Amino acid sequence: MPYRNQLHPWCIIQLLPNARTIVVQRFRRRSDAEAHMQVLRRMKPHASYQIMFDAQQKHEE
Repeated sequence: MPYRNQLHPWCIIQLLPNARTIVVQRFRRRSDAEAHMQVLRRMKPHASYQIMFDAQQKHEE
């Protein structure tokens, strides 16, 4: 996982057909993600968005 993604673990994903998703934006704080998602829902009311915490463990070998 890139260092920037480690600093921004909260992300907004857009739910697409056929169980696909895309990451719309990443944030450091959940509250920032929630505020941005409100704006997205106003701009595209028919799209489905979800906030998730993307924490991936580092594998040490």
